[in-house]
Amino acid sequence: METPSDSSLIIGVAASTAERVNLARLLGEADALLLVSSADQARAFLELTGVTAAGPVLAPPTVLQPAPIKAVPAMAAPAPVGELRLDVDRRVVRWKDREMPLTRLEHDFLHCLVTEPGRVWTYQRLHHAVWGNEHLGHGSHIHSVVKRLRQKLANLGATVTIHAVRGVGFHLLPAT
Repeated sequence: METPSDSSLIIGVAASTAERVNLARLLGEADALLLVSSADQARAFLELTGVTAAGPVLAPPTVLQPAPIKAVPAMAAPAPVGELRLDVDRRVVRWKDREMPLTRLEHDFLHCLVTEPGRVWTYQRLHHAVWGNEHLGHGSHIHSVVKRLRQKLANLGATVTIHAVRGVGFHLLPAT
């Protein structure tokens, strides 16, 4: 693999998807970045590209601290998204002249997405904002909330829905 002499390849090794997403955020300005799930994958890549001990100098491994999660603003009424409105006092979502009650989890989850429509909220950031901790588990609880919210938005006839970004998180977009 030919690269200009003033650029470098950074290989990040992280076991989980969440850790690789965090590494991508931390190292996003790199000239070339390869994220793998194991040292064996990194070695296989280096062998495939012909990098040997006589090749480029490899920096010693560095442990990076995860980026701090930004605090979610207090539950103020978010700006409407199209005709979708979220009533934070009553915990209801409104589309045009129809409204639907929400559970606390559904409300807090939708509040995040409505606060920054179109922006992808990572699983980690959503979990911190809605559940108040860092435990991601296997994610079925997040998917359960998304499923219920999608159904409620569809029942309202809303033309926005929650879209998944595989391995990263969710965002609110016009329904297709």
